[in-house]
Amino acid sequence: MIYTIIKKNSYQDSINLMLLTNAISATEGVNKAQIMMGTPANKDIFKGAGLYTEELEAAQPNDMAIVVDTDDEKLIDVVLEKVDEYLQNQATTNSGNEYETVRTWDKAVKSMPDATVALISVPGTYAAEEAEKALDLGLHPFIFSDNVSMEDEVRLKKKAHEKGLLVMGPDCGTGILDGIPIAFANVVNKGKIGVVGASGTGIQEVTAIIDRLGEGVTHAIGTGGRDLSDQVGAITMMDGIRALESHRQTEVICVISKPPAKEVRDEVVELLHAVSKPVVAIFLGEKPTQYEGNVYQAYTLEETARIAVDLAKGNDVKPNYDEGSYEVENVVLNSEQKAIKGLYSGGTLASEAAVLISDALGLGTDIKNEDGYVLKTDHQVVVDLGDDNYTQGKPHPMIDPETRAKFIEEAAKDEHTAVILLDFVLGYGSHNDMAEALLPSIKKAVAYAGEQGRKIYVVASVCGTENDPQDYQEQKKKLAEAGIIIKDSNNQAVRTALSIVGLKVNDVEKAHVDAAKPTKEYNFEVSKEMEALVNNKPSVINVGLKSFTDSITTLGGRAVQFDWRPIAGGNERMRKILNLLNNYRN
Repeated sequence: MIYTIIKKNSYQDSINLMLLTNAISATEGVNKAQIMMGTPANKDIFKGAGLYTEELEAAQPNDMAIVVDTDDEKLIDVVLEKVDEYLQNQATTNSGNEYETVRTWDKAVKSMPDATVALISVPGTYAAEEAEKALDLGLHPFIFSDNVSMEDEVRLKKKAHEKGLLVMGPDCGTGILDGIPIAFANVVNKGKIGVVGASGTGIQEVTAIIDRLGEGVTHAIGTGGRDLSDQVGAITMMDGIRALESHRQTEVICVISKPPAKEVRDEVVELLHAVSKPVVAIFLGEKPTQYEGNVYQAYTLEETARIAVDLAKGNDVKPNYDEGSYEVENVVLNSEQKAIKGLYSGGTLASEAAVLISDALGLGTDIKNEDGYVLKTDHQVVVDLGDDNYTQGKPHPMIDPETRAKFIEEAAKDEHTAVILLDFVLGYGSHNDMAEALLPSIKKAVAYAGEQGRKIYVVASVCGTENDPQDYQEQKKKLAEAGIIIKDSNNQAVRTALSIVGLKVNDVEKAHVDAAKPTKEYNFEVSKEMEALVNNKPSVINVGLKSFTDSITTLGGRAVQFDWRPIAGGNERMRKILNLLNNYRN
């Protein structure tokens, strides 16, 4: 029997409700459960999950919808008690925070008149409107929200560029501003290296390795994954490069991108050759054969970090950073065990794994994402479990282990599986103990394979630093004690997995050649708003997820919490009318 409870005017952010859904779903006697706000998009998710009821029809976007499938009607009281207890705990936790909470933009700006950044994590339907308001107030929007249209992204970024502002995002998961982690990010020491990245976990991997190698980061500016598309044209990437070029404390610049549009990539590279500082660039999927002038192009995220550190320390740049042994002793596999199953929470880490495995298989390095799979050939699989295909109505796998746990157990059932390849991404925003959360499924998978007469190897990397809240060394220790092969980077983990199945990446040694002179002049002057962004600790108006204030206030930044609610109670027609009136007034 399916039961529906509607809590009127009880807005909660989506991540809280996803985690609450998981807690309720684990209740004994509950067959299935889903808790969401009553938006049209969420109603579609209810339908897809087989949990849609007539009562949901009347739910408004500002109403919390609780749908439970159970054979025991008495459990509904237990569920409601758990829901109320969870929400009460959230309210108690938030009440002790050291920041002011406001309900309007006017009050937010009055509370923090020197604010520089608006961190926006509201549902995607509303994110563009809130970012527009931030731009009109002279703030740099950091848009964590996804599901923002390409048209809105282009319009917002062009407007920001004209105003001397920077739109970081949309779907921007990671940033570091003057040592302050923003959204999903690691705690990285300050240093001489500045990063601009169209990639969340790419930024995390590079900055964490930089930290562990003894250097540090000035800023890591996220652009959102679509910034280097033909439509957007790298507006944020190129403005971010200009900002770091003008920033005196930044001595080395890193650029990170998933596979970009060719013409846009070439335009970015031409700008990089005009920069006065040394630059390390990685465009995932490209396999460089040389360094050109002041621009050092890398093949892997680890190489990107290592070159940047050598440049920052004044060391010579090596022609090859992947020399070394990745062999595992006494490998025992059945004849059919040839496959690697890469089950990733980090999209860029998954892409890097797919590139390296494809290279070793002789398939080239050009990869595509099809339904979350960045590689799927002859039983070889690399899947990005943070892809939209796997996160509709569910928390991201960096937060919740459920989806990945199922994939791990399924991988063990495939007689071709030799290696399960995993990433563990630490830092603010991520699960507080993912090693502990995933170990039961890993042990179950290994035991199942053993019962079938097969040995499965589990290889993992931990993306984190000594100062992350999860305890980097303790996470590694837990995994190692469980028999998992732990490597210091995703690059090393993939190469180790390849060696287990008898494969190897075809590395090249890069020569250093002179670069052609840029064909045009570039203006590297930046606005006073951009100078304020890169020369000061961030002062943030946090519009959405309250948890995002934790890293800001803990590490010396300042924040005002904008306790956002859908305008006009989420009524679409009224929302549009009110926005038109506001635009007319402005």
